[in-house]
Amino acid sequence: MAIAVPFDATQSSLAGTTRRTRVAVAGATGYAGQELVRLLARHPAVTLTTAMSSGASSTPRPLPALARIWDDPVVPLDVERLVASADIVFLALPETASAELAPTLLERGARVIDLSGAFRIRSDADRQRWYPATATLPAGVVYGLPERDAAAIRDARLVSCPGCYPTAALLALEPLEAAGLIEGTVIVDAKSGISGAGKAANDRTHFSENHGSVAAYGLFSHRHNAEIEQELKREVTFVPHLVPLDRGILETIYVSLTRGTTEAQVSGALENAYRDAPFVRLTGAALPEIKHVAHTNFCDIGWKVDDTRGRLVLIAVLDNLIKGAAGQAVQNLNIVLGLDERTGLL
Repeated sequence: MAIAVPFDATQSSLAGTTRRTRVAVAGATGYAGQELVRLLARHPAVTLTTAMSSGASSTPRPLPALARIWDDPVVPLDVERLVASADIVFLALPETASAELAPTLLERGARVIDLSGAFRIRSDADRQRWYPATATLPAGVVYGLPERDAAAIRDARLVSCPGCYPTAALLALEPLEAAGLIEGTVIVDAKSGISGAGKAANDRTHFSENHGSVAAYGLFSHRHNAEIEQELKREVTFVPHLVPLDRGILETIYVSLTRGTTEAQVSGALENAYRDAPFVRLTGAALPEIKHVAHTNFCDIGWKVDDTRGRLVLIAVLDNLIKGAAGQAVQNLNIVLGLDERTGLL
């Protein structure tokens, strides 16, 4: 595929050549952070200059899984080095750390792509409940769902990447909401692999607690519920579950359709929305599975309509570490740089 010229290329110090955009990752030792390093180290239009941990006092360490892809060590978090070495900084940090660091990076002239939830919620009251470390939103923040928000993402100073659960739910539901086909409350029954809970160990993520079991959690108290409702502008009952997989999300979504809605209208709304979307695959009645999307940036969506009762069930699957995190962040990078969205991802 053709590679467009990266943004800010005029700053190149090499006569007659275009300097690659410099990028850095903060939070490179987490699951999503390591996927970011893997993708960015091989991206044809950027140079990964540094990969940092989540703390300033950590010891430099290698990433054995990325040997011969990225051989430099992960170094302690250093704001001055981030600013000096990168045009665009990826934050794969806990939301409290992102809330503190991102404004500083913006003030120093860097652009930021944030994978945490720190900047996703626009309502001050809701953000105070779910992300209290983020008192205000910096200027230039854009919620970055690439399939919907590309025009705004291009000029954003800070791209706030959607959460893994909301990405699947919104991609499945938004075209139907926009077409006026949904009635009443939507139910999202979501199941995620253990990596979705992050790298910090706790009782819920212990092997002996998860192996051979499935458990619901966060009923009426999961922050992604607020994010889905904000973007969909509709009441949603969201029930997440942990399943004994290392990665992947499957959401079974229950919808009541407006009177007289047909399967052809449902199919048409989804097909029209994603005709040119490189990372959304519509499978119709051939319901998708997690293994179909593992280690990819695809979100697969299947569905079945009960015409007689006006009911719709959608199945949406994605890899929580790629399309739900690092891959979507790189897709947003490509939009910021004016590149084909598939660059470095296919």
